[in-house]
Amino acid sequence: MSRSRIPGFYQWSVEDRLKLLHERGVLDNAHFAALRGGTAALDVGAADRLIENVIGVFSLPMGLGLNFQVNERDYLVPMVVEEPSIIAAVSSTAKLVRQAGGFSSVADEPLLIGQVQVVDVPEPERARLAVLAQTPEILRLANSGHPNMLARGGGARDVEVFLRGTTAYNGELLVVHLMVDTRDAMGANLVNSMCERIAPLIEEISQGRVFLRILSNLTDRALVRARAVIPPGLLETGEFSGERVRDGIVLANEFAAMDPYRATTHNKGIMNGIDAVAIATGNDWRAIEAAAHAYAARGIRYAPLTDWRTDEDGNLVGELTIPLKVGTVGGQVESNPAVRLARTILDVSSARELAEVMAAVGLAQNLAALKALSTTGIQRGHMRLHARAVAAAAGASGARFDEVVERLIADGEIKVWKARQIMEALGETVEGGAPAAGAPRAVVPPVAAVPAPGAHLGYGKIILLGEHSVVYGHHAIAAPIGLSVRAEVTRGSSASEPVISDWDVDGSVREPIRENISHRVAALITERLGVPAAGMRVDVFSDLPRASGLGASAAFAVAVIRAVAASFDIRISDAAVSRLAFECEQIVHGTPSGIDNTVATFGRPILFRKTDDGRPEISDIVTPQPIPIIIGLSGVSALTSQTVGLVRRAWQRNPRRYDQIFAQIDGLVLAGVDALRRGDIADLGELMNINQGLLNALQVSSPELEELVAIARRAGALGAKLTGGGGGGAMIAVAEPGGTEPIIAAMRGAGYTTYLTEIR
Repeated sequence: MSRSRIPGFYQWSVEDRLKLLHERGVLDNAHFAALRGGTAALDVGAADRLIENVIGVFSLPMGLGLNFQVNERDYLVPMVVEEPSIIAAVSSTAKLVRQAGGFSSVADEPLLIGQVQVVDVPEPERARLAVLAQTPEILRLANSGHPNMLARGGGARDVEVFLRGTTAYNGELLVVHLMVDTRDAMGANLVNSMCERIAPLIEEISQGRVFLRILSNLTDRALVRARAVIPPGLLETGEFSGERVRDGIVLANEFAAMDPYRATTHNKGIMNGIDAVAIATGNDWRAIEAAAHAYAARGIRYAPLTDWRTDEDGNLVGELTIPLKVGTVGGQVESNPAVRLARTILDVSSARELAEVMAAVGLAQNLAALKALSTTGIQRGHMRLHARAVAAAAGASGARFDEVVERLIADGEIKVWKARQIMEALGETVEGGAPAAGAPRAVVPPVAAVPAPGAHLGYGKIILLGEHSVVYGHHAIAAPIGLSVRAEVTRGSSASEPVISDWDVDGSVREPIRENISHRVAALITERLGVPAAGMRVDVFSDLPRASGLGASAAFAVAVIRAVAASFDIRISDAAVSRLAFECEQIVHGTPSGIDNTVATFGRPILFRKTDDGRPEISDIVTPQPIPIIIGLSGVSALTSQTVGLVRRAWQRNPRRYDQIFAQIDGLVLAGVDALRRGDIADLGELMNINQGLLNALQVSSPELEELVAIARRAGALGAKLTGGGGGGAMIAVAEPGGTEPIIAAMRGAGYTTYLTEIR
């Protein structure tokens, strides 16, 4: 039975994972009981003996890197890390490399360097030669205080002497290096004590003055080299050929080799894996980090620690060379029960073996990152694991946990407050009561759901087809999105007019819409509802971006109408809410179509048309399955009133020409209704692409929107177009289920903000 291959391990409960490890003999009875009962961690008393001023013990998650085969031996690798995706990525990559024969890894005989600084040397070159000539005596003296180390085969091995240049006030700097084999110990204290012991002899030989006596953390005499050779067929994904993935990894490595900014992030990914093992095994991860980055900077520029290339047979070959001095014995390693347990699971017999495994983990972590970056993007796996961490932080558990995670991913806003909203919508109790300060406190129902009773919500919206032509009596298709506005009203303040505070998702206060318009909207609402405006405070909690074509002003109006009505116990129908919100939209946009207020109120996909007498004609649209929609924000604010006015002036100059364009758009909309009801996403995408061309002809697109549309289409979108008024704001793209991640990654890679939603 393979020791490190445990299929489906991530899907099991912690209890079941521990039982399996116990059954396989990885954990003995004592360790199984300690992990199961939560007593394996360091206690406060033990911690107080390790460092100063102890007030408690800080915990981090410990997981297992699976599937590792290094030098033809299986390893379960304990990893302590707080960042999601690291252990999942490294385990998946180790499985891939395992199919290619596993990792090979070779560690040098590990030596630490002790440094003795000598200044005020009268004859530097003579002193250098004299110290080298006395190497046997220096080694004898260094080893004389450590007979046990000598008995284990370790001890001081050699002496090197360097002249480093002239100091400011103390002449030539002479540095003596004492090379020490510390065996399986980390060895810092051993080396420091040896440097102290030889210092008087160095002074006598050199005729100078010894100043510092301390080890170096640049452990380039303890190098480890890990290697993997992978046939391209194993790299193939559903979307990318193995050769394309291979070449992408090589190209990504070349980027790091040529650019120190990229190399830094490249090497950080390597250390994600190595540090996690170092912490689990009680090693000094700070020293390991320092050595790795110093070694990476040894050439003319900071460079990557790995090299990925293609061999003559077309295989992907990866090599990692890194200084890695670790220990498996000593007080720091053995005093922590969690470290002892991790060491038992890993089951290595020497520090060199541990270093070889750690190097393989670092190479696997690097391959995982480069493979993701050169295919679907680094966020694909990270997003799901991040969502799990956020759901846990919000208090989700039990049977609802996975549902909260899935809704977080679908929404695209992976935040604790959003998880709490989802939990409330599912009827779950949220720990601690109210959401975090500043977070939108609305219960956001699934897209296309009917508002829950008492929810003072206004929904954001997208227009799939029919912008601008809808203003002239033609059809449009619109749908709600998982972004909304909620309003709460408090009565009793001394203000003579409504106080309106709009809370952004980060807790900061901003004015809704524009200050003068928001107060005119509030005044209209209180007048129409027949309630006093004085003494009223309206708190608005919004997760809709402004001036983006996503219906923020209509959602604001609907939320405030509902909140004010509820505060005064006024019963108001949805139809009446929508009519009043339309009046509010006239304040904001001048000549609105009526579509935004309708979707903001009813929260479901609709076919919309305004009749000749100004009444809305609405038909529901039901799709056979959810249709994924990616929203991309251009970053350019755009007021619908401006683009509507631009189109109106063009229409007034040449009504026949523009009526023909509007009629063409109307035909696309009606065809789109049929595509939606059949669930034909490809047909819908084609209609969206044609609609975008006509909107461009109306001159309501923008360079940013055109770039986003092009990015989405290149990344696999079936259709992409602007949504809303245009001139900036937002665009939308439609994709097959499962095909959204490459599009999102491409947009975000170009610096744009995205949201993921769906039409139901």
